[in-house]
Amino acid sequence: MVGAALERCSAGPDVGSRIATQILHHLKGGHLLLRIGVDVGGTNTDAVVLKDKELLAAVKRSTTGDIESGVIAAIAEAMRQAEIGADDLDSVMIGTTQFTNAFVERRNLTPVGVIRLAFPTSTAVPPFCDWPESLNAMVHGQSVILGGGYEFDGREISPLDEFGIREAVRSFAAAGLKSVAISCAFAPLNVGMERRAGEIVREEMPEASITLSSAFNRIGLIERENATAMNASLVDLSRHVVASFASALRDLDISVPFFISQNDGTLMRAADVAALPVLTFASGPTNSIRGAAFLTGIDEAIVVDIGGTTTDIGVLAGGFPRESAVAVEIGGVRTNFRMPDILSIGLGGGSIVKREEGDIKVGPQSVGYRIREEALIFGGRTLTATDIAVAGRNCSVGDRSRVSALDRPLVEAAMKRIDALLVESVDRMKTASANVPVILVGGGAIIVSSDMEGVSEIQVPRHSEVANAVGAAIAQISGEIDTIFDYGAMTREEALREAEAQATAQAVAAGAAARGISVVEREELPLNYLPGNYVRVRTKVVGNLNAVTCR
Repeated sequence: MVGAALERCSAGPDVGSRIATQILHHLKGGHLLLRIGVDVGGTNTDAVVLKDKELLAAVKRSTTGDIESGVIAAIAEAMRQAEIGADDLDSVMIGTTQFTNAFVERRNLTPVGVIRLAFPTSTAVPPFCDWPESLNAMVHGQSVILGGGYEFDGREISPLDEFGIREAVRSFAAAGLKSVAISCAFAPLNVGMERRAGEIVREEMPEASITLSSAFNRIGLIERENATAMNASLVDLSRHVVASFASALRDLDISVPFFISQNDGTLMRAADVAALPVLTFASGPTNSIRGAAFLTGIDEAIVVDIGGTTTDIGVLAGGFPRESAVAVEIGGVRTNFRMPDILSIGLGGGSIVKREEGDIKVGPQSVGYRIREEALIFGGRTLTATDIAVAGRNCSVGDRSRVSALDRPLVEAAMKRIDALLVESVDRMKTASANVPVILVGGGAIIVSSDMEGVSEIQVPRHSEVANAVGAAIAQISGEIDTIFDYGAMTREEALREAEAQATAQAVAAGAAARGISVVEREELPLNYLPGNYVRVRTKVVGNLNAVTCR
């Protein structure tokens, strides 16, 4: 099993071949669904062509500074390999890390004006209070807390302060702010005040970009407000990136709808991403996990995605990434929007191997995208984890003769260190002591041993190096509701049906086919600290892309 799984060590990836994975073909209008999946990472842009469930082509190209030319090169080559034209396509799905990278690296961010509707409550913790100083200085334009907001049961905290909103917006305009974030206490229960506030902002500042916290559909004022402000700071960049994607497709004469993957493994319309870019955060690891499920047919496993610099480890549960159960920090800012439960470590194919104080260290420093210039097997002078894999595991990458003279104890110690890092990380993601299957994806998968403690089997599927693009190509449409019901006023069954109906309506509005939508997550949390029988209900549904939307 392991020998077959690790065949990439003895035979390089044949990205031009067609994989016969005919699984449940979905007929549409007399032909099979034909789509392109693209993943635009910080180093590489990957593209795949899928004909329903059959992988026809897979390509890796370098990501370019203008984004557009790299996307064009990857898609054009994938279409050439698959022997298809633009008219044959049904849709294009794109995954990108551009927005995550921009926020974490503190670049291309827009100053934001924040309006919180919650006065006289929620004044002790002002907007931006928990942001890192460097981000606060870049993003925090102005902020106000005004009358408005709701209690947990929908009662008003106070009437909406329309005069105060107009005054705040005029102050924003005078300061040159053009992006506005509006948050309201318990907005997911009633979006009325936020929408009215947005209308007032538009009246006073027609050119403003406006983000409402209700778009993130999660209860928790401060974390939701943080996500709203983060989003508002990225809107200008998102418009540019989405426009670059659209321009690339036009240059290729591709006129079908295109979608962008979000961080729960499902899709958003491109126009929605231009307005809500933060929903793409962590979509890269998510796409890799979904791609791993597709390439192996396994729905329950731990997925280890090894890149050039880092390894992302996530859990595949029911064919989707396991979602984090705790608030997630992005760039040091606490948020409450959905994120996959991912553990990232500083280990990759480009990780630098060195001896320090008699011990062998692997990473976290890495040569990254420079591996073809820096690694020994490519004629460089830096010892990397990939060099160790070639020397110790006989992988056919680069020129093995360049590492044949490496000190054998050094090679064995480095391999042992790599295995120990991965075993420890996999154990941290397990929920039980039993051995679990592991799926290896990513270009750095060759550095892993064929035998890992605590692992029942290792699978390295063909085309695992483009699993992220595959995950984007197979993504579905989702809808999610997070709200509070009074089980004293309605039965539990009625509340769950209502939550499912609301989530389904949201999915259909986003482009899902009405038939075949199913519940993939449901969570009930009794609010014991409140009077009555109030329960917080979170429901998520997914469905296939509507055929009408494609054509």
